[in-house]
Amino acid sequence: MELKDIENLAELAKIELTQEEKEKILADMDGILAYVKQIEDIDVPEVEIEYEHRNAWREDEVEERDFDVVGILSQFPNSQDNFVKVKKIL
Repeated sequence: MELKDIENLAELAKIELTQEEKEKILADMDGILAYVKQIEDIDVPEVEIEYEHRNAWREDEVEERDFDVVGILSQFPNSQDNFVKVKKIL
């Protein structure tokens, strides 16, 4: 990774970086890429991957509720002609 790559990323992200910040990010990115390369070099023997697939299935349950106009309107401070009155939102 080079300094021009950092500048390109900064431009795509629409951020302004000082030269010092660019160099620090470049050093950080080099460290990250070196770590990823180190992980890639690890020899992993063939491992058999086992997946357990199962469905979590349940029956739908209907919950009975009593909805009546009077009960709902009694919960609100303002109502008119069986409608709930609320503040105007702009």
